[in-house]
Amino acid sequence: MVLNFQKSCKLPASFTVDVVPLLNVLLLVSIFYMLSNYFTRPFPISVKLPGAVTSDVVQDKLTIMITSENIIYYNNKVTTLRELRELLSQTDRDRCSVFIKADRRASVGRIVDVWDLGRALGIKSIDVATD
Repeated sequence: MVLNFQKSCKLPASFTVDVVPLLNVLLLVSIFYMLSNYFTRPFPISVKLPGAVTSDVVQDKLTIMITSENIIYYNNKVTTLRELRELLSQTDRDRCSVFIKADRRASVGRIVDVWDLGRALGIKSIDVATD
């Protein structure tokens, strides 16, 4: 059995393929795809943290501020490192928490001096507050 295929598929001479509508559709689909990806934002994950019955309650919350001129404030009063050592030595070191609020232009050396002073006095929790 022989299949006899003939090449009778001749296009007329006046036949042309117009690609402009195809390009228009492709352009619109690509613009739609780009805009839909741009406007879809991932949803943040909502997490509700559990409470703890046995957590430590911080009674004393001491705030030490350091300005851009490296001036130390304790209870809104200007102090030196020596005066700060005396003031912090009078607190209950096991139950107090120290927050160091330093200006972004304050020297790191001054922040480390205050941090080391608290550690030398035995204060357990020393934090640097950020914005």
